[in-house]
Amino acid sequence: MRFDLLAGAGAAPLAPAMRAPAVLVFDSGLGGLTVLAEVRRARPDARVVYAADDAAFPYGDLSEPALVARVVAVMERLIALHAPDLVVVACNTATTLVLPALRARFAIPFVGTVPAIKPAAAATRSGLISVLATPGTVRRDYTRELIDAYAGAYAVTLVGATRLAAFAEAELAGTPVGDDLLREEIAPCFVGAGESRTDVVVLGCTHYPLLLRRFERLVPWPVTWIDPAPAIARRMAQLLGPAPHPAPPEDAAPVAAVFTGGERITPSLRDALAARGMGSIAVEAMPLARQ
Repeated sequence: MRFDLLAGAGAAPLAPAMRAPAVLVFDSGLGGLTVLAEVRRARPDARVVYAADDAAFPYGDLSEPALVARVVAVMERLIALHAPDLVVVACNTATTLVLPALRARFAIPFVGTVPAIKPAAAATRSGLISVLATPGTVRRDYTRELIDAYAGAYAVTLVGATRLAAFAEAELAGTPVGDDLLREEIAPCFVGAGESRTDVVVLGCTHYPLLLRRFERLVPWPVTWIDPAPAIARRMAQLLGPAPHPAPPEDAAPVAAVFTGGERITPSLRDALAARGMGSIAVEAMPLARQ
């Protein structure tokens, strides 16, 4: 079944409101911070809550039924606590597996995340595109459907990185891994065919842009990196409508951060979150029931 991952069937802009909207940005961990930054630029007036379901990180370790049940249950609690006007699901895995269940359960709009295959196809000149994602995203039919729909005329290499999401979490926690480990994870993205070589890499996990500066330093040749975060924020802004009293991005309201586990919140991570506008950090304990 096909469904609109970014908008939702029949989604329309919300009715204009004079108050600042409340937006919940949700991810399994810290990858959604890349989306959060764009959300705050798009609607600096919004009251934003960033929710990290770190008790269940990484989502790729869960079976599909367990993941659906987990995200719906966590979302029940978060929506009851924070009453958002709109939810951004800043996670490819949760988007493709859980979004239909979330939209069936809740009346508020959900904006999801998918690998940016269409803009990658528009950007390539060599015809060689790589999609750097989690193994789960690489395996799923929706990824291949996107390739067939938008990049069928090109050579697309799917790279399932097993450790990059954890490496990004470690980077923010103040325990970065060495260059050799990062280079090993991204090396399969760089493909040569005759005189052509990969010129576009899609970042198919929201964690990966957290490592982008290091990627750029380690690559064998320059490429265009495609990050879906700006498009996600634009779609959110379309649904919310324009701010009644626009504010400059530097005046964006502080973000409240909520973690479901909290074991990885180190002093270095607190500093990194504060630098990204986190005005408060709380733990709303939601332990994962392992099955």
